[in-house]
Amino acid sequence: MISGAHVIVHSKDAEADRAFFRGVLGFKSVDAGHGWLIFALPPGEAAFHPSDENGPHELYFMCDALKAEMASLAKKGVKCSAVQEARWGSITKMRLPGGGEIGLYQPKHPTALGLGLK
Repeated sequence: MISGAHVIVHSKDAEADRAFFRGVLGFKSVDAGHGWLIFALPPGEAAFHPSDENGPHELYFMCDALKAEMASLAKKGVKCSAVQEARWGSITKMRLPGGGEIGLYQPKHPTALGLGLK
């Protein structure tokens, strides 16, 4: 039985991005050895979008109040892009210290959160 999912974020500065997940976003972690941190994430869901090619994959965190979450992150020095409105949600991107981006959005659609495997 599948018991979970593991997300990999490739980074030019993995240590800085680990520090961001730990210190700024407040995610708890375990040390898999030699400082290699594996982070616990909030409940998740997966979606498949049509594309002309496979990958790259994207990571979006979800929230109930995007503007409030952006204000909270700004107090921690996190810069977010302008909010984009899409049919499926209100979206911003957060710049990681390693140079990559992750998304943050407030969904306008029903979510699968809480439907996890039992």
